[in-house]
Amino acid sequence: MRVLVTGGMGYIGSHTCVQMIEAGMTPIILDNLYNSKSSVLDRIEALTNVRPAFYQGDIRDRAFLDAVFKENDVEAVIHFAGLKAVGESVEKPLEYYDNNVHGSLVLVEAMRAAGVNSLIFSSSATVYGDPASVPITEDFPTSATNPYGRSKLMVEECLTDIQHAYPEMSITLLRYFNPVGSHQSGTMGEDPQGIPNNLMPFISQVAVGRRESLAVFGNDYPTVDGTGVRDYIHVVDLADGHLAALNYKGKDAGLHIYNLGTGNGSSVLEMVDAFSKASGVEVKYHIADRRPGDIAECWADPAKAKAELHWEAKHTVEDMTADTWRWQSTNPSGYPDA
Repeated sequence: MRVLVTGGMGYIGSHTCVQMIEAGMTPIILDNLYNSKSSVLDRIEALTNVRPAFYQGDIRDRAFLDAVFKENDVEAVIHFAGLKAVGESVEKPLEYYDNNVHGSLVLVEAMRAAGVNSLIFSSSATVYGDPASVPITEDFPTSATNPYGRSKLMVEECLTDIQHAYPEMSITLLRYFNPVGSHQSGTMGEDPQGIPNNLMPFISQVAVGRRESLAVFGNDYPTVDGTGVRDYIHVVDLADGHLAALNYKGKDAGLHIYNLGTGNGSSVLEMVDAFSKASGVEVKYHIADRRPGDIAECWADPAKAKAELHWEAKHTVEDMTADTWRWQSTNPSGYPDA
């Protein structure tokens, strides 16, 4: 299967490309390198002995997309490309709506013109807003508390309307919880540009000496230790979820929605403790004020994905922290620039 992977040089996209190649699929990577580096391609090749075709460009550039589709017999698209920092989205909502919403619509237009009807969309558990209860199932009400979350929800709503108008299309919405971890080789991992927005890369950068201390935002939530509880999922499990979606739903016309999570929640301090044990390094942290929009706890009910996609997360928190440390300790500055 030849699959166009937008944002394929990014954290989740690159790991998915590795899993695809190992499963006999052919990823075709499209990325503008806004938040990733071209050296990722070398790491994919080193792990798989395959160097995927790579096109540097933007999903909002229709002529560029048309040329990529014309050059490749694409059977399906996995759409990762998008801006993803909550705080940045509040400061730059125009960029988020333009890139995430407008870019997705241009991509689907190009797919339609090329006769490609299968799309896997990288969505997020942020579309559930502040859930009334946990665990979260796919039929929970959706809402959003920031422009990033609204952009994901808008794309979901647009894709729902598009699939209704073009019933021959197969559109799968994968709602991720909290991706962490790295490839077990230690050669690929999360490499955020600038100050990390997510917990695990910040913890690992403190442990490796790049950051002085982790800010824990709030310790007075009604949780096991007062800190926020989230469903952390290993990035390789998440990548495998995309392959399962392609294999089991990619050719079935309709709209398909799945949570990708473990079904278990871990607090911030539990993750700090697990990382300290995995690395042998005490992670310095300090308590800071709660962040606006943060919720106390959020974790998935992944039963639907298990039943319909024959997929479930296999990696433990210990695996996630050990693999993250292996990546960060051997690549303290992340990927090389070229």
